[in-house]
Amino acid sequence: MTAEGQKVLLDWFSPGEVFGLYALVAEPSNYLLSTEMVEDGSVLAWRRSKILGILARYPKLLDNALSIAGDYLSWFEASHMALISHTARQRLARVLTSLAQGIGHKVPGGTELGITNEELANTANVTLFTASRILSEWQRNGMVYKKRGRIILRAPQRLY
Repeated sequence: MTAEGQKVLLDWFSPGEVFGLYALVAEPSNYLLSTEMVEDGSVLAWRRSKILGILARYPKLLDNALSIAGDYLSWFEASHMALISHTARQRLARVLTSLAQGIGHKVPGGTELGITNEELANTANVTLFTASRILSEWQRNGMVYKKRGRIILRAPQRLY
């Protein structure tokens, strides 16, 4: 959350992905991030003491956690590089195609994403006005179809 109370979206997790790895560090700390589910589902959660006990018995889990942390760092690096070297249109296209692969649902005519213009703009590091303008252009050209809180990605290859 920003100082003004605006939610900042950093990443979208697909079903089965791991989050909350901060519980694995030796000294408890304040959480830097939070996670929110946007669709009905379930989450498997362990108390910190329990997961630390499991890690002591199965050290390979710590290797896996470090690998996941490395993936997060790679994502952050790619996001930062995109911010400084890609246009708003390119960032928006990358976010849409990436989300389509991760959380999209195949529907007749394309891949549907449950995402608002504001969430998309925030994730792509563009203004809401810019995201709306580009999405409207893409809709006129038949590449996407927009409806309230949903985007159907029809021609991802044409976004670039």
